[in-house]
Amino acid sequence: MSDWQVICKVEDIPVLGARRVQRAQGCEVAVFRNAEDQVFALLDRCPHKGGPLSQGIVYGTTVACPLHNWQIGLADGCAQAPDEGCAQRFAVQVAHGEVALSRAELAGLALD
Repeated sequence: MSDWQVICKVEDIPVLGARRVQRAQGCEVAVFRNAEDQVFALLDRCPHKGGPLSQGIVYGTTVACPLHNWQIGLADGCAQAPDEGCAQRFAVQVAHGEVALSRAELAGLALD
């Protein structure tokens, strides 16, 4: 798992909620858990007005942005039509109940 950074245990993420991950630079990453214990990771910034997706409501494989209710797919980070735009998605690995994110992606994606 040297290419992966363990962030937390699955049970550390609230069901139908999120946990924020700080990075050395760039916006935080939101790690989400749905009712089926699937785990997803997106940049914690809505593509619309930059709302904190980690504070949104999770249902199925979607999160509703808390600012303007844009529906963002957790698997791809893309807004549902008619809205347009995507939040940066991060690869997630779950093994033995631990959640890990790619070290390279944490260090290199969406740093602006």
